[in-house]
Amino acid sequence: MTDDSNKVWGTGETEFFYQLSPDVILDHIDKLGLKTTGRCLALNSLENRVYEIEIENDAAKTASERFVIAKFYRPGRWSREQILEEHEFIFDLHDAEIPVIAPLKFDGESLFETEGNKLFYCLFPKRGGRNPDELNDSMARNLGRLLGRIHLIGRKKPFKHRLALTPETYGSANLDSLLSMSVIPEAFKNGYESLASQFITLIKPHFENVPRQRVHGDCHWGNILYTETDGFFFIDFDDVVSAPVAQDLWLIIPGRDQEALRLRELFLESYALWSDFPRNQLKLIEALRGLRYLHFDHWIAKRWQDPSFPQAFPHFNTERYWGERINDLREQISLCESLNYTYYDYE
Repeated sequence: MTDDSNKVWGTGETEFFYQLSPDVILDHIDKLGLKTTGRCLALNSLENRVYEIEIENDAAKTASERFVIAKFYRPGRWSREQILEEHEFIFDLHDAEIPVIAPLKFDGESLFETEGNKLFYCLFPKRGGRNPDELNDSMARNLGRLLGRIHLIGRKKPFKHRLALTPETYGSANLDSLLSMSVIPEAFKNGYESLASQFITLIKPHFENVPRQRVHGDCHWGNILYTETDGFFFIDFDDVVSAPVAQDLWLIIPGRDQEALRLRELFLESYALWSDFPRNQLKLIEALRGLRYLHFDHWIAKRWQDPSFPQAFPHFNTERYWGERINDLREQISLCESLNYTYYDYE
């Protein structure tokens, strides 16, 4: 057994997989026993390659049942063991009747590998839904109950291979790697390094003895779908991580204003129906926000040679971007130094 829990980007070097063609994709879907019609639509995904595939299904009762979603993992980021732990967590949630979209199994397996380029891939059922536009009181309560259930299941077993979210992994490791690349303009590099280092040093004591467990890890609005009939369900567990439970909370309700704090209280009241939320972790929110800045910067820099990234983040290599990020870091340092803010006033 290998310990991958502190490897930020998985094992091996990241390779690009532009060679994926519709013929290659459909061929590997057919080999699982499905019959594709030839329709293959690329979906919006930067990190992995995701496609909507039409299949022959005479038993389909809905339009969605005539399609599957194929996910081809970017090579070099996650190991087989790390991906299987992602799937295991989703299956655990699905078995507990929590609304998630679980990978499809073929002969008891959910993860497969292409013959030529050795890319890992899996299939999901297609599910309709939309990302919510805004959060109202009822939605906050419903999401609180759902996340409480997710975290209750998450505590039942630990990750052995997935990333552990700490100031070292999301902070120091990302910063060191980022500084080794030629992406930060020289005029901003020293300032960024100094402030990021100061921020990491400042927050380290706050993470001491804080319990970590299986969480979604990237639980923002883009990874939550909603329908009027079925309510919420959670998607894209690609970044599942061992972390304080506050990591999922702040991404769902990221605001700092009074309305956000009010909705957070409604959320936590419903969360408590299923799982005890450690309110002292609310003091970690701004630290977690700052670590996400560093993780995000490193992620883009790591992928900058992929043509889709300059298109998606055209301002990343500009002085304006790095000037704003330096201001972000200053703000996070100030907030983390001022634990008497109402925002942090929980015991």
